[in-house]
Amino acid sequence: MLYIELIRLWDEAVQAIDSRDWQGALTKLNQITDHNCRTLFVVASTHIALGQVDLAIKALDHVIAKDSCLAVGFFQRAAAHMMANRLEEALADCIWAQKYMRENPVIDYKQLGLRYKMYSWQVLYNAAAVHSRLQQWDKAREILMAASQERGAGRSNLIDTALEAISRREVLEPLLVPEGEVFRPRKQEVDQLKPRDFLGEAKVITSLIPNDDFRGFDPLRPQKPGYYEPKVEDGQDSRYMIMKSAYVAKGAGELSVPAGAEVFLYSDEDQDGLAVLIYDGKRGLVPSFLLEPMGKKNKGKNKRIELANGIPHPPALTPPNRPQGPSQRSLELHPSNAGTTHTTPSTTGNSTHIPTQKAQTSPQEPGSAIVKVHYTYTMALRVPLETSFQDLQDKIAQKLGQPPMNVRLRHRRNGTRALTPLNGDDRLDSLEGVAEYGRAQIWCQNEDPLVNRTILYQMVALYDYNAQGPEDLEFSEGIERF
Repeated sequence: MLYIELIRLWDEAVQAIDSRDWQGALTKLNQITDHNCRTLFVVASTHIALGQVDLAIKALDHVIAKDSCLAVGFFQRAAAHMMANRLEEALADCIWAQKYMRENPVIDYKQLGLRYKMYSWQVLYNAAAVHSRLQQWDKAREILMAASQERGAGRSNLIDTALEAISRREVLEPLLVPEGEVFRPRKQEVDQLKPRDFLGEAKVITSLIPNDDFRGFDPLRPQKPGYYEPKVEDGQDSRYMIMKSAYVAKGAGELSVPAGAEVFLYSDEDQDGLAVLIYDGKRGLVPSFLLEPMGKKNKGKNKRIELANGIPHPPALTPPNRPQGPSQRSLELHPSNAGTTHTTPSTTGNSTHIPTQKAQTSPQEPGSAIVKVHYTYTMALRVPLETSFQDLQDKIAQKLGQPPMNVRLRHRRNGTRALTPLNGDDRLDSLEGVAEYGRAQIWCQNEDPLVNRTILYQMVALYDYNAQGPEDLEFSEGIERF
């Protein structure tokens, strides 16, 4: 059975109990196929209200079977046993109820949905009622005296009345959970039974722009540059007006508009000679006599007036290129490629001569060089000239996020296109032997450290495996591993 169906039937049964419709509540409870201890307690309380004691005892047996530590279940069944004149079973249930009170003076079942507080003196009172039915008056009086020492609301009057009844050899009536007090489902779960409208009702949003022909579900869109002129035929009145002269706002709600501005007449209702119009995205009041309908005569004049509002048009001309500075010309005269020979420009004609010393003194720190590293992408870093190749390899590997042992550095010798490894040969121990004019180019390649080793084992993966840690080896089915 679905839990939501259980909550629905449980709540309907509780509502029937509140209206004292016991038979209707029992009908709803009988539709539940998967009971818990709390719904079974509701069934037992309904049977007791209908006078069906045997059915109530049977339901309470199922309650205790579901929850063997429910003290209020033993308390209610003890009272039902006394009503059925099963005194031995009633006395046993009183003992179990007192045990599961766990020496607490009171248990509040409000958190479980039962608005009832069960006191320990009530359990002792029911035990005394059993002894009174067994004609054990001294034992009943002794238990009542012990109950009078317990704490709890409504204890003194009831205990005093019971002691007087015992002195007159009268049988005591058992105490029960009050009629109508049953376990109820949580309010949060009941509220979730009601359907919720998460999407809400559809709303029609109209545009303030006249004759806006957009249809769709886009959010607010930026306005196009210029105005939205309605498509009207000749002879029809247009809502667009031209200001005859400038007007400066003099009060609240008025709008300042320059002369010759094109405005939209929002409302021409007579408001002390003022009309409501829209200009530059703002709405305000302007005197009506300053407005002139836009017709064929002033359309040509209006073309000469630049648009004062809206989004400006993009520039029609291509922006000029950035001028070439002296530092860029010096870099063209001295390329960083080591294989290219350096030539000094001639001073003939009107060409400008840049000295070699000025080209070498670039705005960099003295004693350092800019290293251009060619990898799958190109990057540059500044390092001291005395940096050894091993330190340079470590720095580049750190930048690339690769192990230093997998990184191999090479450079080009002058006059060649072949790449030579930087391994300390040719009497090159540091970057100073490779850099020219404070710059150097390095080619970086990934190399497998096991490429020159002898293959001892060759295996093929039978399954796919995803690495779970940094020490695991990840492989796919059918891939060869050595």
